[in-house]
Amino acid sequence: MNLVGRIKDIVLKPKLEWHIIAREPSTIAELYKTYIVILAALGPVASVIGLSIIGANMPGVGTIKIPITTAIASAILQYGLTLAAVYVLALIINALAPTFSGEKNINQAFKLAAYSYTPGWLAGIFMMIPALGFLGIFGLYGLYMLYLGLPVLMKSPGEKSAGYTVAIIIAAIVLFAVIAMISRSIFTFPRPGMTMSGM
Repeated sequence: MNLVGRIKDIVLKPKLEWHIIAREPSTIAELYKTYIVILAALGPVASVIGLSIIGANMPGVGTIKIPITTAIASAILQYGLTLAAVYVLALIINALAPTFSGEKNINQAFKLAAYSYTPGWLAGIFMMIPALGFLGIFGLYGLYMLYLGLPVLMKSPGEKSAGYTVAIIIAAIVLFAVIAMISRSIFTFPRPGMTMSGM
């Protein structure tokens, strides 16, 4: 698989690309090795650079930088949780398929989860400049891609795709909330009004 070509095609012409992806015999292990481990690293690497080297501007405090060891450890945890989250999301997509008249197929569900994450992973690059972190909202384009891919990969009727997408989004919100809780329980980053003495 041509990584750059796949990224470009899935983002710019998802309707066509989902049909190509549906016919590919990719395994979960192959997708992890050739696609996910690379793209999922973009956000964590960018956050290390942004938080430890460039620094974040805190109102009333100035520019602060996170110790590099803390930033790297946090990035590694975030990376590991993200790799696991893709698989969990695929399990959810697969489990929900019959509810929306689709066909269960874990490989297709995994492809759908992995490629739908693409805009979010690409948007993670904005973390390199913390002030631009809000541009991560472009990652929401992945929801539209998910919506387009459900009828193709999971064979759900088009009229049920909206409900199927909403159900997956709700499950994903819960999944990301759990990831955020785990991450915050281990690492504390400075916020306005917080002193740096404990860091």
